[in-house]
Amino acid sequence: MKSFGEYIRKAREEKGLPLRRIAAALDIDTSILSKIERNERQATTEMIPILAESLEKSVRDIEMQFIHSAIITDLGELKYLKDGLKELLKTI
Repeated sequence: MKSFGEYIRKAREEKGLPLRRIAAALDIDTSILSKIERNERQATTEMIPILAESLEKSVRDIEMQFIHSAIITDLGELKYLKDGLKELLKTI
């Protein structure tokens, strides 16, 4: 599974977009975006719609990748993760 940063980098490179263009759209420094792509820093939920527009992806696709990566990164080693997620889905 690709991390969110790897997903963003791949999508950006496939579009032939330089870091500076996406960073400008996000109103952040290119070094911050570079760190996000290298998983040294986390993206924020506020970045999702801007990334979607800039990378010509749906907000749903970007958000799904964001959620998936966050869960796996933060909780992926928990023994009962699947059971916990199943219970969570019953409540939402």
